[in-house]
Amino acid sequence: QVQLVESGGGLVQAGGSLRLSCAASGRSISGYDVGWYRQAPGKEREFVARINWSPSVAYISDSVKGRFTISRDNAKNMLFLQMNSLNRDDTAIYYCNAARVVFGTRQNYWGQGTRVTVSS
Repeated sequence: QVQLVESGGGLVQAGGSLRLSCAASGRSISGYDVGWYRQAPGKEREFVARINWSPSVAYISDSVKGRFTISRDNAKNMLFLQMNSLNRDDTAIYYCNAARVVFGTRQNYWGQGTRVTVSS
């Protein structure tokens, strides 16, 4: 089992920046693909960014490309999302995710989310 706890959300003005953190416990995130998803009010959860374990390749949603950067620190068992040039469309609850496939079975873990509100 992997427990994930997000932090760093809050209220920020448009054009501002926030850095989200996700602390993992219970098991090392080494070996897991890790990423960020978000859910805006009245919308479905959507993919934001992911870093695969092997190969270590990052994938970024087109909607945040050039503004958001994802990184991971396996030694500290943490995942980060640097968000710059925020706009109102980025207002959402942001969720941390860790996933892997073991012997054909997918293991998928989610945090409780951290709220980001961007004001104009």
